[in-house]
Amino acid sequence: MCAPMLPPQKQKPAAEADAPARLGRQLEALVGPDWQQHDYGVAVSGGPDSMALLWLMVSLLPGQVRAATVDHGLRQGSADEARMVAGFCARDHIPHAILHPPAPIRGSLQAAARTERYRLLEQWREAQALDFIVTAHHADDQLETVIMRLNRSSGVGGLAAIRARNGAVLRPLLGWRRSELVALALDADLPFADDPSNADVRFDRARLRKELGSQRFLDAQATARSAQWLAEADVALDWATQRLIEAWPDADDRAVIRDQGYPAEIFRRIVALRLTAYDSRLTLRGTTLDGVIAAMREGRRAMVGSLLIDRPRGAEDGLWRISAAPRRKARR
Repeated sequence: MCAPMLPPQKQKPAAEADAPARLGRQLEALVGPDWQQHDYGVAVSGGPDSMALLWLMVSLLPGQVRAATVDHGLRQGSADEARMVAGFCARDHIPHAILHPPAPIRGSLQAAARTERYRLLEQWREAQALDFIVTAHHADDQLETVIMRLNRSSGVGGLAAIRARNGAVLRPLLGWRRSELVALALDADLPFADDPSNADVRFDRARLRKELGSQRFLDAQATARSAQWLAEADVALDWATQRLIEAWPDADDRAVIRDQGYPAEIFRRIVALRLTAYDSRLTLRGTTLDGVIAAMREGRRAMVGSLLIDRPRGAEDGLWRISAAPRRKARR
């Protein structure tokens, strides 16, 4: 008697089958060996990349994941996209929240919206007692950011671009391509929406994305690895700078800056650290800091904001002091 024929089981695509384990390895690299003991919040816009991230996180850590969608209300369709995510989460029993800014976004639209988005997500994370927020930034986002920073003459810290970890915010997909995440969303039959602002050429990033779409020379994953190494170099330079300052005999005096023939990048960080330690409200732009350092290296006093950097009379070479700049007399 012949055995009955069983219907063939549908095989998962190889990339989809391995994807959760791949994400797990990256979470372990960012969080540590106890990464499975934490609770995570996923920022989900409704695009294919964030929907794929949510699916991966829930597959990997069932019961330990919540989702949030920030609806700024800046364009038609955003509320529908938030409801789409909410519907998917309800179907799969994933706790989900839609977050709204308390007031209209003002200023530079994309920058202000990004700041408010992270503020709302952090507020939600704390209210939900979550350990981390996970976002779906990927290698193509990183490539765009690196190029934009190059066009702004950014230094080591700026060219590190999107950090894989920034406090409680994790970005474990920086080594993944956008196309991989779209394929995952399609293979898993996930609903998703395309944000039309991503193709709105009024925005710098959208124009750059359009230009990059037709090129094959730049490797997004290689760029992401370079950005990671730059981030590590940035941390190492900060560590070395702090150790040098701690070795000064007057390190506890926040008004002191010493120049002992340090390399340019180290001295740049020393000056920035001491100025912000003296006045935490000070905002230092790159060009302003460059002007201060150029004056100091030429032996001239320098001013930044309401601060004066000058060499005390009779002081040893390389010793500078920060003080409040004298007030200018009002014109009559």
